[in-house]
Amino acid sequence: MPDFFSPSWASSVAGALAAGPSEQARAGKLQEYWDFVEWIKSVYPASWALGCRDLASYLFVQWGGGTVTDCRIIGPDEPLKATYVLGMDYGDWKALHEGYDAQRTVMYRKIVLEDGDLLEFFKAIYFFVESLAVIGSVPGVYPETFR
Repeated sequence: MPDFFSPSWASSVAGALAAGPSEQARAGKLQEYWDFVEWIKSVYPASWALGCRDLASYLFVQWGGGTVTDCRIIGPDEPLKATYVLGMDYGDWKALHEGYDAQRTVMYRKIVLEDGDLLEFFKAIYFFVESLAVIGSVPGVYPETFR
């Protein structure tokens, strides 16, 4: 199992995002909801830099043509060139991985938009939340200490 925020974990995230939510996740919501999420995905041209503040690193995800076109870890010394930069603490990343709800992660501001157009970001919030849930489901080793 890859380490959290490692290149191999980012590769696993790319595959999981391409596959989309599990059948179990899909069963809990109306088909019209998933049709809307899929439509947003098909036209979504943006990129995310999803940060782990404690690690000073970001998971960079670029979308285009209905799929992930780039997914990698950006280190603390690399420039952040993403449409939207979001930050979250290590403990909240770990909680998401352990099953904490992605919608609540956004709603209770555990992940915060730090850079990018707020209104444009929230136009695709359902797509983002479902993608965040997929990212949280990707297996990884989350050590108790990381420094």
